[in-house]
Amino acid sequence: MSNTGRKKPPLVAERRYPKKTVAAPKKRAASKRSPTKPKRGLIRRLISAIFSWIFRIIWGFGWRLTLVCTLLLGLAVGYVSLTLPPVEQLFDGRARGSVTLLDASGSVFAWRGDQFGGAVTATSVSPHLKNAIIATEDKRFYQHFGLSPRGIASAVRINLREGRGPLSGHGGSTLTQQTAKLICLGVDFDPTIWKDEAAYEADCRQGSLARKAKEAIYSMAMEVKYTKNEILTVYINRAFLGAGARGFEAASQRYFGKSAAMVAPNEAAMLAGLLVAPTRYAPTNNLERSQERAATVVRLMEEQGYLSATEAKQASLSPATLSQAAQAKAGGYFADWVMTTGPDFFTRNTTEDVIIRTTLDQRIQRAAEAAIKDVFDAKVSKTSGAQAAILIMSADGAVRAMVGGRQTQVSGAFNRATMAKRQPGSAFKPFVYAAALDIGRSPFDLINDEAYCIDVPGSGKYCPNNYNDKFHGTVTLTEALKKSYNIPAVKLAQEVGLDTVRKVASDFGIESDLAQGPALALGASEASLLEMTGAYAGILNGGSAVTPYGLIELKLLGNEDPLMTATGGIGERVIQQESAEKLIWMMNKVVTEGTGGRARLADRDVAGKTGTSQSAKDAWFIGFTADYVAGVWIGYDDNTPLQDVTGSGLPAEIWQEAMKRVHEGLPIHVLPMRAPETNEGQLLGKISPQGGARQTQSAVEQLLEGIFGSTSGTRASGGTPQDAKERQDRQLNNRESR
Repeated sequence: MSNTGRKKPPLVAERRYPKKTVAAPKKRAASKRSPTKPKRGLIRRLISAIFSWIFRIIWGFGWRLTLVCTLLLGLAVGYVSLTLPPVEQLFDGRARGSVTLLDASGSVFAWRGDQFGGAVTATSVSPHLKNAIIATEDKRFYQHFGLSPRGIASAVRINLREGRGPLSGHGGSTLTQQTAKLICLGVDFDPTIWKDEAAYEADCRQGSLARKAKEAIYSMAMEVKYTKNEILTVYINRAFLGAGARGFEAASQRYFGKSAAMVAPNEAAMLAGLLVAPTRYAPTNNLERSQERAATVVRLMEEQGYLSATEAKQASLSPATLSQAAQAKAGGYFADWVMTTGPDFFTRNTTEDVIIRTTLDQRIQRAAEAAIKDVFDAKVSKTSGAQAAILIMSADGAVRAMVGGRQTQVSGAFNRATMAKRQPGSAFKPFVYAAALDIGRSPFDLINDEAYCIDVPGSGKYCPNNYNDKFHGTVTLTEALKKSYNIPAVKLAQEVGLDTVRKVASDFGIESDLAQGPALALGASEASLLEMTGAYAGILNGGSAVTPYGLIELKLLGNEDPLMTATGGIGERVIQQESAEKLIWMMNKVVTEGTGGRARLADRDVAGKTGTSQSAKDAWFIGFTADYVAGVWIGYDDNTPLQDVTGSGLPAEIWQEAMKRVHEGLPIHVLPMRAPETNEGQLLGKISPQGGARQTQSAVEQLLEGIFGSTSGTRASGGTPQDAKERQDRQLNNRESR
């Protein structure tokens, strides 16, 4: 083939790579945008550089600041941990001590002050109790370092959702933080700074941000210094659990009568449930509410694996109940009274742990409470605001039972048996007759019950009336007392002298101011039930004064030697023993034949006296058997007159109901009473100088008919039960024949 003269193509592979012309449009497009590209890249790079520079500053400053804060926090935690005392010193931080009250048999019946049952540890208490505390208060206790960020965040979220501030309400506190609060971040109570312990504790629990920061540091310091079990031990010993109980050992003893090492799951749940609100959920305040809270704790324990389904079901079906002492509401009126009879620095203001043995007989206490309840339930309107009090003691003044109001299960309440001063009315008359008998008058002496007036200097005429506004002519002193005639009592008091009557009453133990005028004989002065009952005890024991007492001995916990012993008991003689025995005989007639008939006991002698104050504002019955003296009062706190109630009614019935229970199963003892010598010559020769009446033979016979019934002329204290029964039969036959 001939060469046409064209240039030959190069000897290369044909179009191995794409032609550059394919990308030409892109180059042209790029060339069109090229004027703006440098500008946009510069801004981006500038912004990026600024942010990078700021980040490097923040990061550099931030990690340095974090490092500094961490170092400072570490130094603070380390310093605080070095200042923490040995853990044993943190177990008991009470500012006040406790008072444990024992009854006459030595059984605990009441507590006062801040009760601390003794130090226990997290390993010595029941495992159920330890698990219940952790399940309820801090389930991650063994995992955190003293603070729980998750718990704090959750608490803040809940507070905000409920409309409170982030630090108000739920705190998200761990057990370690709660323990730090309990020991007030190591600050001890100082009475010069805080007025009382309540103010101190309120200050310890304030929720400011600064306080929270200090609490966090202190909590972490505790985690450094102590083991987890040691922290839990402090918490177990310091937590307040209601009813004055500090620590779980005290609470377990208080509510269940057993050590914290012995509590079952249901009891452990109830104790742990108190932590949320000790006073509200205390079983002594509301057992049902406490049991409901315990059921929640049982559920938490089951969910966290501390109880099996079977154990949880059993605990829920058998909720914990209170011990007998706890059910008694801490001793009520009697315990409150005993606390006032000892020195304040060993009772109400004690800083030591004190043990007081008392005279209380819980069997008699229950009898007294039941008597008031039964009579009021049966005889008094449910809406009545009338109150009642009863007090029972031995002849030597040892108080065995005390009820200061219808609400018997109380603590710290107004005690009408010791605090109320009321007019005893005719219940005061035995002191008038005691004074008369002691100067030689006889129970068979005669006195005229007739219209009678006295000129009282500065007051004018005083003219007493009988309760029924009638006159009864010439009567014996015995008749006047057993029928509670007022005029003979006033005339007799004038005869022996008002000063003499006042001295006899005062020496028997009536410490209140006694009236100066003739109304003294009718009980116009005010006195407490404790005073009156103690004075009657003096009559029973033969005429010697009695000082009522409830404290037998007081000693410090752990000491065998008592610091003080009973300060009451039998004192100086007031009237002769023969006079006292004749007065008892006359007071026995009040019950067998007079106004006190409703107080009669079927199987033993009773002596006593009714009393109704002016305008019937107070109604009394005070009396005794050979074994016990008891006094009953009924009235309104605001002095509203009673409606159809006198001392011979409801008070005598309450007295009878109480003493019937008290003497159940006891051997029969005869009252130490002496019947006076009885012959017609004595009666005719002992007409009262104030009577002014000529006594006829027929009148004497009438008087003898009303008197004879139990007049052996000898002292009856040495008789047998059969003698007492025969004497009562004769008395009943004589009364029926009239």
